[in-house]
Amino acid sequence: MILAAGRGTRLAPLTDTVPKPMLELAGTPLIGHQVQALARAGIQRIIINLHHLGDQIETYLGNGSNFGVSIEYSKESTLLETGGGIARALPFFNNQPFCLLNGDIFTNFDFSTLPPAPHPPHRAHIVLTPTPDHRASGDFAYTQGTVTSRGEPYVYCGIAVLLPELFQAYAGGTAFSFREIMFALIHQQQLGAQIFNGIWQDIGSIEQYRAAQTTAATLADDRQPKI
Repeated sequence: MILAAGRGTRLAPLTDTVPKPMLELAGTPLIGHQVQALARAGIQRIIINLHHLGDQIETYLGNGSNFGVSIEYSKESTLLETGGGIARALPFFNNQPFCLLNGDIFTNFDFSTLPPAPHPPHRAHIVLTPTPDHRASGDFAYTQGTVTSRGEPYVYCGIAVLLPELFQAYAGGTAFSFREIMFALIHQQQLGAQIFNGIWQDIGSIEQYRAAQTTAATLADDRQPKI
């Protein structure tokens, strides 16, 4: 599932007319890069939640056939935040573990390295990266595969593997943040993780978007055949 419903208010005025996942990086919308990365990892079915200017995303991606995947949409008449958006999409998952991806990150993460399901006793598995310079503080501490507390030295990458059961109590359309569930799992020592040290940029401000544009252009240039 790709979370793509948000308004992206910190990126205004760009996001007044274009949803954040449709902002271009090296000539391709951000969500296009994400769908391509998921397809390379063998992920064939993708659910995307939509709200703010979501018709632009649906028009661009369609049913996913041009990307070699199948795409379905969970449309929200009111914004349900990250947790509420996931809870509303539960019927799509057929009670099976699923991969979650925030629609506002640019990364070269290899999604095939994710486990197919959280390893017991973990009930969720997230990807962490060292706290970047632009962040004033980190999100979580980590030891031997388990998130042990909130705080330094890592931030959550917006990539996870989750069990639908975590959201069943919220299926009525309540707006809430997925972080609430993560914090509860940490307290129970049930939040697993892996560390990623590659390219990862969250696109939450104009400055961060410009930095991601530079990174994407550099990667695209590196992939060009050298004469």
